[in-house]
Amino acid sequence: MLKITPLVKQQESFSGIVERVTFHNEENGWSVLKVKSFDKYQELTTVIVHQVKVFAGSSLQFFGHWDHHKKFGRQFKAEKIIEKKPSSVAALEKYLGSGLIKGVGPKTAKKIVSHFGSRTLTVFEGPIDELMNVPGIARAKLSTIKKSWQDHRTIRDVMLFLQQYGISTLFAVKIYKAYGDKAITKVKKTIEKLSNSDSRVLISGPTGSGKELVARKIHKFSMRKDKPFIVINAASLKENTYEKELFGQEFNDGTISFGALDRANKGTLLIDELTEIPILTQANILRVLIDQKFKRVNGKQDINVNIRIISSSSKNLLSEVSSGKFREDLFHRLNVVPIELCPLTERTEDIPHLIKYFKKKVSEINGVPEIEIDTKNELFYTYNWPGNVRELRNLVERVTILSANESKEKIGTLISDILSNSTGRDNGSLSKDTFSSPLKEAREQFEKEYLMIQLKKNHGNISKTADFIGMERSALHRKLKLLGIKGIN
Repeated sequence: MLKITPLVKQQESFSGIVERVTFHNEENGWSVLKVKSFDKYQELTTVIVHQVKVFAGSSLQFFGHWDHHKKFGRQFKAEKIIEKKPSSVAALEKYLGSGLIKGVGPKTAKKIVSHFGSRTLTVFEGPIDELMNVPGIARAKLSTIKKSWQDHRTIRDVMLFLQQYGISTLFAVKIYKAYGDKAITKVKKTIEKLSNSDSRVLISGPTGSGKELVARKIHKFSMRKDKPFIVINAASLKENTYEKELFGQEFNDGTISFGALDRANKGTLLIDELTEIPILTQANILRVLIDQKFKRVNGKQDINVNIRIISSSSKNLLSEVSSGKFREDLFHRLNVVPIELCPLTERTEDIPHLIKYFKKKVSEINGVPEIEIDTKNELFYTYNWPGNVRELRNLVERVTILSANESKEKIGTLISDILSNSTGRDNGSLSKDTFSSPLKEAREQFEKEYLMIQLKKNHGNISKTADFIGMERSALHRKLKLLGIKGIN
């Protein structure tokens, strides 16, 4: 069972350089770190985290929450960490010379950084044999360094892979301790088993966290991949339409309105926002699960079906069961394999992969070139993503339509502007209507919003705005008039 456990407290982020490792438990990875914050560099912050190995000099971004220990005071309890490149020469020297790499002590680290400067990590990641150009590093020592660095990368890659599935650092450490460098293969096989079985899956997570994406991925890799994948969103149905939408309807003249169960036969049915289904309809769904048959509304004959049901909910199903709003027997029938998805802010390492996926899809759907997006943009990882994965998808589509054939730098500027000026709402609220519009209309709408953002930043100054966006002042005036944008202060 692949279980991705959500964090209870609202997650916060904290970044800094590890000054020293106060304590480290080899068995469970429990570590106490003293970290210099990037924001308040003179202050040392205590950070508690589970990690296989942590070294002084590491530049890390921690995700978790602040806590107050009655004896040790304020500390940051991290559920997840992302390693960043050391931000200075001093940090780089400390990082390399902290015991991270066997064969590289403080003196050797200083020599290496002095020789390669900003290329140091590039050399380690690629042409590592160039280290022999550094005085004191012969072939035998190089061999030791190469093996040690590879071991470090393996640990890092395994931990990042596990965390991309929302697995907590504590559990990730346990998996690594059990399987070592085979951990990635082990988890992938678990996913394959899930996809290749017909077990019912219940996906939980906040709105927009990617529940449908997960369901589609399970279907894509299943034995039913060439059969229908049908989605029914219970939250969008009217009170008197649940039975008809699910089971279909037969009319007196012999015509049939096929429901989701008919259309999903031999394939997969995703019931989204499961808790919105009325109790009476829940009883009929239970019969389908038990007998693999149903009756259409006004129908007299049983219809046999072969369906894999995946369900999802943004609500706590156990609470719904306790309050009597959801049938307990149905819950247990559907909850064979539970998957709980974290909000996007708690799994930011997924962002590059999601952007790559969305870029391709958006390009195909809209018939426009695939754009270049710098996934290292800091705002991707510090923005609070109130709309979760859905908001990220809408951002990619929005920028793709608005910035076709633009440079990577200009696209990056547009993304930064959008996220920096967000009021915390889901940017997808605009997109819902926009993306059903023709390309020309969508582009105009996006251009209008982009220009309004730039004008507000420049307090309505046309000249400054024109300079920033790379447009002639007269051309900008014409564009503003065309889009119906008047003076902004």
